[in-house]
Amino acid sequence: MAAVGTIVWLSSELMFFAGLFAIFFTLRAVRPDLWAMETPKLNVPFATVNTLILVISSVWCQIGVHRAEQGRGSRIGGIFDLRGWGMREWYVLTYIFGGIFVAGQVFEYAELTMHGVTLYSNAYGSAFYMTTGFHAIHVAGGLVAFLLIIGRSFTARTYTHRQATGAIVTSYYWHFVDVVWIALWATIYLLR
Repeated sequence: MAAVGTIVWLSSELMFFAGLFAIFFTLRAVRPDLWAMETPKLNVPFATVNTLILVISSVWCQIGVHRAEQGRGSRIGGIFDLRGWGMREWYVLTYIFGGIFVAGQVFEYAELTMHGVTLYSNAYGSAFYMTTGFHAIHVAGGLVAFLLIIGRSFTARTYTHRQATGAIVTSYYWHFVDVVWIALWATIYLLR
């Protein structure tokens, strides 16, 4: 039931982000001059590296899900033995990469603000900060979920299917956030 509920909820989130995409495509159609003026200020190589960080975090997350499905909540063996890592270690790595992604977004906001692109500068700035900002809020929500799942792994004596379900549902959300970002990145940074 938790998985089905999560998928239904993510469907509503998809509609929310569809509205944000509509803003960008409408802006591009109605004000191509504004689009042409503001997009050169974007740091595409930096955003691409930040995107790769988020994509890699999804890989770590999925490896953690596989460990959770195997009933391995934490590592067996040394910390540097990656084959012995459990869900907890892979989710900690996912959390770190997600945090780096959010820090990258904050850095990019600071850089764009210095170039005059702010939430209130024009329609492009408003659309940019709304779409990327709402996505960053969703990433932060995913990071909180990872902390909860990691914390629960410390309280379980044996890692059962019930604990694995929480890890799996969290991965659904994280992969959703990742796919949405890839689409946002392509819309915002690649469409010139």
